[in-house]
Amino acid sequence: MGAALEPVVAEAVATTGFELEQLDVAQAGRKRLVKVVVDGDDGVDLDQVAEVSRAVAAVLDENDEVLGGPYTLEVTSPGLDRPLTRPRHWRRARLRLVKVRPVEGDEFVGRVGAADEVADGGVQMLVDGALRRVRYAEVARAAVEVEFKQPPVADMAMLEGRASGTEEDAR
Repeated sequence: MGAALEPVVAEAVATTGFELEQLDVAQAGRKRLVKVVVDGDDGVDLDQVAEVSRAVAAVLDENDEVLGGPYTLEVTSPGLDRPLTRPRHWRRARLRLVKVRPVEGDEFVGRVGAADEVADGGVQMLVDGALRRVRYAEVARAAVEVEFKQPPVADMAMLEGRASGTEEDAR
């Protein structure tokens, strides 16, 4: 059922300027629960979630024969703990701290720099004070780490390609 709805839901989400990350359809009592996860380059705020909800509800109502009855629609954005599995996830995590479990080797934490747009590419990361190229294929799992303070200016300068990390560079 989700496979039948995915193209029309993805199109509705795209008209609002966002991307469909996930679509789940499950039975919840007498109704179906339709969960739509959306994301954008700058995240998704509550007003935008409402806009996406209206667009998705309209296409679900037009395709009610697929759902076969009443439904509950839940539209949300991905949580911070969502794994980074696509190049766009890495691009959106730029300058964020990410924990990476590689296919081989020890787990590490680094700050995300420039990310390739192609699946067979990779990402530049600042790990233990040094820039490191990590290919997407080498990553078993990666997720954004929650930070409670501003990242060091010097780290940001390195990832931005500036020579030094002075306060003046940060402006």
